Amino acid sequence: MDIKAPDLGVDSAEVSEIMVAVGDVIAKDDNIVLLESDKASVEVPSSAAGKVTKISVAIGDQVSEGMVLIELESAEASDNADDNAEKVTDSEQADESTEDAPVEEDAEEEATDDAGEGASTTHALPDIGVDEAQVAEIMVSVGDTVSADESILLIESDKASVEVPAPEAGVVEKILVNAGDTVANGQDFIVIKAAGSSKAKPKADTAKKADKADKPAPKADAKSQPAPTGEPKQAPAPTSTAASTDKKLTEAQVNEKLADVYAGPAVRKLARQLGVDITQVNGSALNDRILKEDLFAHVKNRLTTQQAAPAAQGAVSSGLPKLPDMSNTEIWGETETQDLSRLQKVSIPQLNYNTLLPQVTQFDLSDITETEKLRGELKGGMKAEGIGLTILAFIVKATAYALTQHPRFNSHLSDDNTQVILRKSVNMGIAVATDDGLVVPVIKNAQDKGIKQIAIEIGELAVKARDKKLTTKDMQGASFTISSQGILGGTAFTPLVNWPQVGILGASEATMQPVWNAAKQTFEPRLMLPLSLSYDHRVINGADAAVFTRYVATLLADPRRILL
Repeated sequence: MDIKAPDLGVDSAEVSEIMVAVGDVIAKDDNIVLLESDKASVEVPSSAAGKVTKISVAIGDQVSEGMVLIELESAEASDNADDNAEKVTDSEQADESTEDAPVEEDAEEEATDDAGEGASTTHALPDIGVDEAQVAEIMVSVGDTVSADESILLIESDKASVEVPAPEAGVVEKILVNAGDTVANGQDFIVIKAAGSSKAKPKADTAKKADKADKPAPKADAKSQPAPTGEPKQAPAPTSTAASTDKKLTEAQVNEKLADVYAGPAVRKLARQLGVDITQVNGSALNDRILKEDLFAHVKNRLTTQQAAPAAQGAVSSGLPKLPDMSNTEIWGETETQDLSRLQKVSIPQLNYNTLLPQVTQFDLSDITETEKLRGELKGGMKAEGIGLTILAFIVKATAYALTQHPRFNSHLSDDNTQVILRKSVNMGIAVATDDGLVVPVIKNAQDKGIKQIAIEIGELAVKARDKKLTTKDMQGASFTISSQGILGGTAFTPLVNWPQVGILGASEATMQPVWNAAKQTFEPRLMLPLSLSYDHRVINGADAAVFTRYVATLLADPRRILL
């Protein structure tokens, strides 16, 4: 039986950890590999139970949806093999198994009873599209009854506020996060007792681990039998020499050690960054789950204060010097401190990338007099359909078409600065101003959509942005961005390229200006739209930028050219 990679939310991701070994007997939903992309870390569970017969990937491999991860011998086949093995045991083993039989029967009966009544389940956060986000609000309390898909948590990432729905209906037993916590996708955040349950099982994870330990697991006899005292961290505790002995272990054995650790993807990633052997860290959360705080405490115990400080600090630096001391009011006058919004604070690292980009801006004007007349003729009918037709819809359509004709503007520069990665579709980011800051939802495949459909999606995304209803998928995948200042004023501005994109088009307020008509030898009033194209000079040359901006201006002056 092949266990394949599910929909990862990205084109591909890298295998950073393998959590099983050949010979392991696993249950359905046991985690088998840890995958990491540039936006998230995800633990992939097994879609079936059975014995691992082959691991088809290695650490460092790039995998995508549908790729085979491991091969299993089905649980039914394993059971048959176990039955045959039992028939050839000697009398002493038969007596021993007879003594153990009532325990197994009791466990079976208990499992049956619990299954009939429902069970308590620990749920993990879905893919939030970024490495980390902050818990802004917890919308439920312990004891509340929730329905499936009811919003229970509000989290804020660098570009959006997302409400996390309840994964199932039931009663909230435990909330594993607090307001203000930094969380990652795949991190446990809530325990829910399924609807109709009358008996909770708060230690389901511990029971699951014990059940897995009772099953035969080649190459792991010592590890698969935890101390009878129930102290899950006793095994890693004496591994003070683990760092020196790990070199002698096979890759499968190392992966097996890591798989026994109860920690989320973000914590595992941080442990690798700090160079910490996570098997030696004691967890302080539910079921001994390891938190970031546990990693920091471990580091502090191992290093001197001077060594620990750089590893523990997480402040974002822009590279600028510190502010001067402004306590002297005779020099600086009175001051007041105001906190940035959470959205503004988490946007700063992305904005700091611009200090590393050689950015240039090209300015131009587009005569949209005739286009505005066309918009005036169409907007009444569309308004009757509930559609707001703004000039932005025309700008998006013209720019999307221009990008198909000038694909280098719809690209990314490779990490080693040796290749340009051309995007085959135009996913247009649209900057939207909200009370909390700027967000950039994305219109997917804009090159294939008409102006009416684009206008509909602009309206829908703008409403979702202002109501804080944008999902992570609404915010991902942009290949180019447009920032329109509408009727806010100004003659031009310099928009910032949103890395890893290589270009962004700004549009300022259109104004009536006198334009010379050579044929009539006179000035005529024309509606002129200022355009500002900022671009990454490592990928785009100045001459190409001038040609592209002029091309967009020409398309906007007469949208019929797009049909040719």
